[in-house]
Amino acid sequence: MQSVDRAVSVLEILARHGEAGVTEVADELGVHKSTAFRLLGVLENRGLVAQEQERGKYYLGAGVLRLAGAAAVRLDISQEGAPVCRGLADELGETVNIAVLDKTAAVNIMQARGPASVTAQNWLGRRTPLHATSSGKTLLAHQPDAVQQAYLARKLPRLTERTLTSPAALRRELAEVVDRGYALAIEELELGLRAVAAPVRAHDGTVIGAISVSVPAYRLAEDRLAEVVKRTVVAAAELSRRMGYAC
Repeated sequence: MQSVDRAVSVLEILARHGEAGVTEVADELGVHKSTAFRLLGVLENRGLVAQEQERGKYYLGAGVLRLAGAAAVRLDISQEGAPVCRGLADELGETVNIAVLDKTAAVNIMQARGPASVTAQNWLGRRTPLHATSSGKTLLAHQPDAVQQAYLARKLPRLTERTLTSPAALRRELAEVVDRGYALAIEELELGLRAVAAPVRAHDGTVIGAISVSVPAYRLAEDRLAEVVKRTVVAAAELSRRMGYAC
């Protein structure tokens, strides 16, 4: 834990000063120069710091920007998504979530419950499997082929009798998700729960999230499904616009 604390302190020192040499870093940390040099070396290997070769000074690297950008996306989509999430929940009367990809799961970072919602279950912060949820399918469908292949190579747990556990079947469904612009999960995570999700895009078109509507199965028969799909897709387009995407 001490090494982690020192590594974070190094980043804070460079953020504060803009750049610093090994001696300066060692002095501020209160450690030997060799210790500071090793810390800087590890951080440099991970792209979190870089070195000015001529002067020997270190500064924050592009890796920090990558991490900061990922955090900013989450903050931005939460902020911009709040009114969209609430508006869709009020419009449909159901539970609406916004999820982002977190390695091999979808994580719900925003939730709003409509007036007709009958469940007290809190999905906020919950990690859900990509293959058994509408948000997860939406996020996975828009990942590079290598990411999809790695996920499909995993064992796909069967959560209900309707869960897709065949890699080939899931791959076909992911292709359909991209083609039609939305994903469905029909009692695949929980019996009695159906959901619709559509992709949220950043300014460059990259899919950075998914907005979903969860509905009890008895309230999402075929005659209402088309309406929920349409309004979910419209809400996703609105949030994408707020995130800078020109739909």
